[in-house]
Amino acid sequence: MTQEPIFEESSGNVFADLGLSDADEFFTRGKIGIQVLRLLKQRNLKQREISELLGIPQPEVSHLMRGEFQRFSEGKLLIFLKRLDTEITLHLRSRHPQGQSTETVISL
Repeated sequence: MTQEPIFEESSGNVFADLGLSDADEFFTRGKIGIQVLRLLKQRNLKQREISELLGIPQPEVSHLMRGEFQRFSEGKLLIFLKRLDTEITLHLRSRHPQGQSTETVISL
C-alpha cells in the first residue's frame, strides 16, 4: 500500500516556510545574490578578477560563488551590483496604506 504524498503550498519565501525568524532578510539577500552571480557568470571572470572588481578578498569570492549570501549584507550585495554596472532602483511604499498611498523611488 502506498501513501499519497502530502503537498503544502509555498508562501513564495522558502525561508519563511522553514520558520526562520529572519526569513525576509534571507529572501532579499538571495534574490540580490542570485543577480550578482548571473552577472559574474556572464562575464566569465576568474575569482582573482572578481576579487579585484568587487573589492573583496578571494576567499569571500569563493563564498559568494557558492551562494553563501548570508555572509554579505544587503547593502554589500547592492554595492556588488553597482560595481557590475547595474542601475538599481528602489520603490518604497507602505505595506499597509492608510488613506492616500505614497510611493518613493530612489535610483542608486
